[in-house]
Parts: sequence; structure tokens; C-alpha cells
Amino acid sequence: MQVATSPARVRTVWRMGWAIVWLVLAMVSIDFLLTVYGKYRHLDAGAYALFWSRRGWLWTHLAGGALTIFLGPLQFLTRWPRAYPRLHRWMGRIYMIGMLIACAGAIGLIATSPAPFEIRSAFAATALAWLTTALTALIAIRRGRVWPHRRWMIRNYLVTLSPITFRLLLQAQLAMGLAPSPTMIATLLWLSWLLPLLIHEGVRRIVDLARSASTHRAAPVAPN
Repeated sequence: MQVATSPARVRTVWRMGWAIVWLVLAMVSIDFLLTVYGKYRHLDAGAYALFWSRRGWLWTHLAGGALTIFLGPLQFLTRWPRAYPRLHRWMGRIYMIGMLIACAGAIGLIATSPAPFEIRSAFAATALAWLTTALTALIAIRRGRVWPHRRWMIRNYLVTLSPITFRLLLQAQLAMGLAPSPTMIATLLWLSWLLPLLIHEGVRRIVDLARSASTHRAAPVAPN
């Protein structure tokens, strides 16, 4: 009896783990939105600093980014996508539009940025990863492949959260007394989406192996 229920236990642990992860991400995302968007709510050159002359591109990027950060959990954490597939598709389209708006703003910011090339190239790589994961997910669902679509959208949302991850990594570096340099900032920009993707793939692989082992143990043994 204990062996037979092990796959269910693996699923329960997996769901609880994801629930905790999403709860933490939601709390961090809310704090990020309140801090960053609160900083730019007043049209003040001092608050905008280097973004003052490019505030149009900045707000284009922030507007699209806020839309994707908000809509992502609604797509993953609720049961209504299965109950209301048409609503899920429309929400997905709005998410994609928000992502494209944010990418348009990002391109404008990169093109007008006075930052060193290594930082601008790191920003460009993030935008490319964002678009690539979304395109792969879109192709998958167009072909009727629901689970690959879901997995690629999870990867896409992890890239969506890269500004939040970057902020956390930067704060950790500053807490260790390390002064931000162009090389360090570029490295953190790369890690802000590569590290979550690597962790996600590693955890998913471990869970898949655990499920496979549990199913194998629970399978009846054929008589000789």
C-alpha cells in the first residue's frame, strides 16, 4: 500500500513545492513593482537619472513588463484555464502583447543607452531569450502540444522575472561589499535568467526521475 501511493506523494510534494515557490515569487514581485514603479511615479529628472531623456522608452518597457508579471501567475496558478479555454487563450494573447510592448521599450533603451557594450549585449540577450521562449511556446500550442507549451511558458515567465532576479542578485553583491562594475552588472544580467532556468530544469529532471522510479516500483511484477 505504501509503495502504491508513492507517485501520489511525489505529486503532492511537487505541487506544494511549486506553491511555495510561486508564493515567494509573488511577494518579491509585488515589492519590486511597488519599489520600481513608485520611484518613477513623479516626473522628476533626479529620480529618472540617465532615463530622463529616454523616459518614453522606459515607460513603454515598464508598462508591458507589469502586464506580463501580473498575468503570468493567473495563467499558471489558477484552474480556470482548463475550465475556460477561450478566456485562457485571450489572456495569453494579452500576455504576448504586453511582452512585445516591453521588448519594444527594451530595444529603444538598448539603442539609446550610454552603457558599455557588455551591459547592452546582456540586456539584448535577455530580450532575445524572452522572445525565443515565447515563440517556442506559441509554436507548441499551435501544434496541439499542451505540455511542451506549458513548460516553455514557465521558462518564459522565469525570463519575465529576470529584472526581479537581477535586483536580488545585485543587492546580494552590494551586501557583500562588492562595488558594481560593468563586468559584474553584465554577469548578473546573464545570471538573472540563466540561473532560474538551470534551477528549474534541474528540479524538473529530479522530479521526473522520482516519478519514473515510483511508477516502476508500483508496477506489478509479471509471474515467471
